[in-house]
Amino acid sequence: MNDEKKLWFKAKRFGWGWTPITWEGWVLTFIYLAGLVHYATKASLEHSASDFLISFAFDFIILSTPFLIVCYLKGEHPHWNWHKETEDKKDTQAHPEKVE
Repeated sequence: MNDEKKLWFKAKRFGWGWTPITWEGWVLTFIYLAGLVHYATKASLEHSASDFLISFAFDFIILSTPFLIVCYLKGEHPHWNWHKETEDKKDTQAHPEKVE
């Protein structure tokens, strides 16, 4: 049995967060975004901006919490990335005498 965890999301190349890398990750992201659009259009039928914000904020929290939990459980460990470097580039920057 394979003990390695299958990742649905990888860490973003720049910034903090995740990017879907499997079909499961893309489906989950699409469902999340469709839910946000649905609740935003439902909440936009309210009478004022404050009614919209109050109504949508609750729905946003209800949708985002399980989405972020799944991203955390099925994704790489989140961390802040300024950029990705290859191991060779890191090594030559740390030890310039090794450059051929």
